[in-house]
Amino acid sequence: MALRHPIYDADSELIRDQIRRFIASEIEPYGEAWEEEGAFPRELYRKAGDAGLLGLGFEEEYGGSGGGLLYYCLAREEFAASGFSGVRVGLMAHGIGLPPILKLGSEALRQEIAPAVLAGDKIICLAISEPDAGSDVASIRTTARRDGDSYIVNGAKCFISNGVRADYMTVAVRTGGPGMAGVSLLVIPGDAPGVSRTAMKKVGWWTSDTAEIAFADVRVPAANLLGAENAGFRGIMNNFNLERLGIAASLIGISRCAYDETVRYAHERKTFGKALAEHQVVRHKLVDMRAGIEALQAMMDTLIWRVQQGEACIAEIAMLKAFGGEIQEKVAAEAAQIFGGAGMIRGHKVERIFRESKILSIGGGSAEVMKDLASRQLGW
Repeated sequence: MALRHPIYDADSELIRDQIRRFIASEIEPYGEAWEEEGAFPRELYRKAGDAGLLGLGFEEEYGGSGGGLLYYCLAREEFAASGFSGVRVGLMAHGIGLPPILKLGSEALRQEIAPAVLAGDKIICLAISEPDAGSDVASIRTTARRDGDSYIVNGAKCFISNGVRADYMTVAVRTGGPGMAGVSLLVIPGDAPGVSRTAMKKVGWWTSDTAEIAFADVRVPAANLLGAENAGFRGIMNNFNLERLGIAASLIGISRCAYDETVRYAHERKTFGKALAEHQVVRHKLVDMRAGIEALQAMMDTLIWRVQQGEACIAEIAMLKAFGGEIQEKVAAEAAQIFGGAGMIRGHKVERIFRESKILSIGGGSAEVMKDLASRQLGW
């Protein structure tokens, strides 16, 4: 698709091309096999790190490649456009696990963790959701009790991307009383005694690991606290805004992949003596798909620019995330409809995108939660 908002320039397009070349050489030839195996090799992190792709959007002083929010979103869009969302999630989960450390952690923690993660030598995850508290962060039950120069952590997390492989976990814990005022953020090493992890089987994203994590009297240095004790809720909410912009970018990439695959197929596949694309009803479906993607892109690009100007845009980001999920679901459904029986066969990108199309309407804050958040931010 054409150059979009003026925030994009020649440098950003070079980055886009670099990501596409990496995908073509390091992911595309192996992606389908990885899907069937249910994992991709850990070596891919190091390859992406060596190429500077894990560092897109992160500060150069900590091993990043710079580019701020624009490159952060661009990376997620292009990796999603590969059609291998499980790989994208696995490679990019540091995008939500690392920012709280860089924003709230001590300099020692930043220097210990960030360069290793952005080089692909270490893996990090964000652990917020719990069996009884998904988007309701104020209700988390995992506790961290101060004991001298340590915290003792007990509780459980679930639906955690990269939770099995992670060397570091950025974890929401309860250090105080009930509600948002008692929540803190704590970095827990993955190999700490008392940490146990179990892989969860999913409808999609097979190549990414998703975990249930249990903490049983896990002792964590108090120096691993991010920010002030009982002040973690705001940091989590700010991180959610970043995550949701990244999700919107991913939804654009996924939708773009489904659309491109469908346009190609519609010109190749012949029915009733002519190509599918020669049937008016199919052309109309393709136009509707493209219009939805263009609308989503315009909304996201404008929000990136507004956030760069210092606006919070909480309501707008929530609406974008909900809207993006709806567009992606519609595009995936129409793509599967045009592919017909072929769209139901494993090994096709459209089949996988359709099967996975609900995930990002739920993950990162469900559409219902997003709309309610937006309405409250708008004063309704």
